[in-house]
Amino acid sequence: MSATADVIVVGSGAAGLTAALNLAETRKVAVIAKGALGEGATGWAQGGIAAVLEEGDSFEAHINDTMIAGAGLNDRQVVEHVVESAPRAIERLVELGVPFATDEDGLHLTREGGHSHRRIVHVADATGAAVQRALETAAAKHPNIKLVPDMVAVDLITGRHASNFSTSGAVHGLYAYNRAKKRVEALTARATVLATGGAGRAYLFSTAPRGATGDGIAMAWRAGCRISNMEFMQFHPTCLYNLEVKNFLITEAVRGEGGQLKIPGTGERFMPRFDERAELAPRDIVARAIDHEIKRLGLDYVHLDISHREPEFVKEHFPNIYEKLLGLGIDITRDPIPVVPAQHYTCGGVMVDLHGCTDAPGLYAAGEVTQSGLHGANRLASNSLLECLVFGEAAAQHILGNWDSLSDVPEVRGWDESRVTDSDEEVVITQTWGEIRRFMWNYVGIVRTTKRLERAKHRIDLLRQEVTDYYRHFRVTPDLIELRNLVEVADLIIRSALSRHESRGLHYTLDFPKTAKDAEDTVLVP
Repeated sequence: MSATADVIVVGSGAAGLTAALNLAETRKVAVIAKGALGEGATGWAQGGIAAVLEEGDSFEAHINDTMIAGAGLNDRQVVEHVVESAPRAIERLVELGVPFATDEDGLHLTREGGHSHRRIVHVADATGAAVQRALETAAAKHPNIKLVPDMVAVDLITGRHASNFSTSGAVHGLYAYNRAKKRVEALTARATVLATGGAGRAYLFSTAPRGATGDGIAMAWRAGCRISNMEFMQFHPTCLYNLEVKNFLITEAVRGEGGQLKIPGTGERFMPRFDERAELAPRDIVARAIDHEIKRLGLDYVHLDISHREPEFVKEHFPNIYEKLLGLGIDITRDPIPVVPAQHYTCGGVMVDLHGCTDAPGLYAAGEVTQSGLHGANRLASNSLLECLVFGEAAAQHILGNWDSLSDVPEVRGWDESRVTDSDEEVVITQTWGEIRRFMWNYVGIVRTTKRLERAKHRIDLLRQEVTDYYRHFRVTPDLIELRNLVEVADLIIRSALSRHESRGLHYTLDFPKTAKDAEDTVLVP
């Protein structure tokens, strides 16, 4: 069978497009997106990209800040590699036309929680959208890159799907549901790059895009890859609390530029009670403090207030947030912003090495879908887009450098629908999805206990049985594919959390409040 492309990239955000642009110099690449091309998390990133560019700053300082935020669980070799690659990654984005903010000294740098220096390059408060636009424009122009929207990844193709059955474990592409044709197609390639993002939609409140259902993590797990550190779910401390507008993030930089967290009604500033760094403490500490005050006082939200800064400064630094909130009747130059924590980033994922190689030959991964060793137990602000750029390129270089050792594409069996029918009860999907998100929020959230985790495990075991049964009997739909993956990643998160008998970084449990002497990754083996 002829391959669909030399390489298939699953996901069209910063990691996927960076990989594609590097591969396309010599190879034909197909980039598939679940929905429209720009719908992933990259376009939503308000903050910026961390890089050592200021005099007085150093690689060593950025490495240390990353290790401190990660609570010592990071792989130092990986952190060094990514931090040292950052300035060059920024240069390449400038070459692609990303209009980073500048001042008289060159690129304008802002500071975010956990950083010891100003080192965040940004495009006002919409950096991700500018990066996504530049990468998409470059990819669309490239004759060797084919951008394919509306293809929902179902499962990776391995030797088990070959006409001549094999247990080699190598990956030869994937099955994907074509939304336009309403059918599953086999897409084959010599190498496959997963750049599918995180699993934030397993939670009731999340800043992640609608499609962040852990598809790549679940597919890699089913294909036999190890998954690591899924208990480390980052909660962004400040998501807008508004019942009409879902998941609008108030960037970390608002606190970096002087925003203060206060109790509604009394106006009392509470962060100094929790940490000497106050509002500039790392995200996990700020999120837990807000969670504590909300639960203690029975509040729906707390206030984030930057109205003491000059109005012009606020409008200039946060134009998108200012406009958006003005439309909701909140003038941030005068009024405080109601905020709650929300799931924001998946620090765990598919295990990869420095080259983005997974456990399966021919399968690579980059970005939020992975556990590369960069973030440890808590991601430092603005290291995420950086990871996408560095590992997207690393995966591409490894594929190109090892092209001849990748296995040929075998004859692959088509998707078998002979024993299924159309579903007559879609309500099962919406009901189950809602159930998962609610108990994950209540039982596997910012503060955990063994009893809560065991309740969650009991629920997910029952739901897995139901979803597996449903999947067997009915034709796949995009919603069913996502639900199947959500059940899988929710189970991986719960199992990982139950196995960690300490509190470290983002995993905080009342039953094991101390941090163990030795930092060890949680590794789940299929």
